[in-house]
Amino acid sequence: MVQKLDYRKETPSQTAGPYVHVGLAPGHAGFDIYRQELGRDIAGPRAQGERIEIQGQVSDGAGAPVKDVLIEAWQANAAGIYPGCGDVEPGFRGWGRVIPDFETGEWSFSTVKPGRVKGRGPGLMAPHISFWMVARGINVGLNTRLYFSDEAEANKADPILNLIEQADRRDTLVARRVGDVYRFDIRLQGDKETVFFDV
Repeated sequence: MVQKLDYRKETPSQTAGPYVHVGLAPGHAGFDIYRQELGRDIAGPRAQGERIEIQGQVSDGAGAPVKDVLIEAWQANAAGIYPGCGDVEPGFRGWGRVIPDFETGEWSFSTVKPGRVKGRGPGLMAPHISFWMVARGINVGLNTRLYFSDEAEANKADPILNLIEQADRRDTLVARRVGDVYRFDIRLQGDKETVFFDV
């Protein structure tokens, strides 16, 4: 008896790597094919508000830097408005894509500090930047958020942060300020694993 194969079934999921940076951030991989990269200046040159730099590193469960990760970031402008949801400055994208330095695993981008935005319920969310990342070994993109250490009062009232019961887990979402730079390290597993959201 000949068995028929059913080709309509789902195939096993694939990971994004190991060459995710070549297709999604080619300029950083040494390929000059775009007039403008999508990445490091999320706000654009005419954005109003406080100019800041975000720096960090993604590390695995053993603490080693993940150097082939792709990170996308979304944010509102300084007035708390997302592009497409109201008037924003000309050129304000509120979105960017970065990859780490292939040697150090460090990544960074420039932007403006976002304002508070309206959530689904009453009140405002604390200023934050949303992240999505993918890399070799990650089957489904990971979603997380960056909050700011110098926004303690707003952070206390944030409805998303308040869903996280343990204070030390909430702390994994807070970027520390040193001068004009905010440091935000993302840990994929293990001790002090970053909180990820199922969205």
